[in-house]
Amino acid sequence: METKKKTSGKHHYACGKRKTSIARVKLYKGTGKITINDKDAKEYITIKELIHVIKSPLKLTKKENEFDISVQVEGGGPCSQADAIRHGIAKALSGYDIELRLPLKKAGHITRDSRIKERKKPGLRRARRSPQWSKR
Repeated sequence: METKKKTSGKHHYACGKRKTSIARVKLYKGTGKITINDKDAKEYITIKELIHVIKSPLKLTKKENEFDISVQVEGGGPCSQADAIRHGIAKALSGYDIELRLPLKKAGHITRDSRIKERKKPGLRRARRSPQWSKR
């Protein structure tokens, strides 16, 4: 049975969100290892493009091998979770060094994507879909 290695010590924390996904991100000084829900990032997220999405704030600031990242993510699907993790990493990096905020903001990593599912309205089938209308 494998024992979980607890990361401890000074860290920078941020919460990233996208649709219904919430990612709680902790940045530790380290070698560039990313752990998502106690699994390796490549093991948790199998789509290769989403790994690039997660690492994009680190590549932009040239801090790829400076931090070990621990993430707890819940809700949504894989794409939504990857975007939430990216948002959390960007916010944690700007908390680490305020100088990194401007390039991250220009790239659009700090801004929360506020698009969420619209609520269902009464008398309609979905948010905007009306019931089928029959002339006769």
